[in-house]
Amino acid sequence: MAELKTYTGGCHCGKVRYEVKADLSAPVGACNCSICSKTGSLLAFAPADQFTLLSGGDVLTDYQFNKKVIHHNFCSVCGIRSFARGTGPDGREMCAINVRCLDDVDVGALKITQFDGKSL
Repeated sequence: MAELKTYTGGCHCGKVRYEVKADLSAPVGACNCSICSKTGSLLAFAPADQFTLLSGGDVLTDYQFNKKVIHHNFCSVCGIRSFARGTGPDGREMCAINVRCLDDVDVGALKITQFDGKSL
């Protein structure tokens, strides 16, 4: 069973803040695609209805590349990419959360799995 817990997180400067219900007992993904490998993101995924943007919608900038199906949102003030939005393989709207941007999460205690996004 999923161990959903509510986390808060956001960007470096604090303008972007959000709340997400996620299961961090499941492995988080270390993707080797061009953007994730350059930013060092560790990703957990949550359905869009379990993600709430609390503040900072006015400072978010959207970046898309390749097939342009993922909205890589980043803070236009500090440049941090703390989450992305897209559609999962089943067609549901999803959020990819950079767990490094969650408050009070010990990244060293997480199970990490490698994902070959470079081959997609």
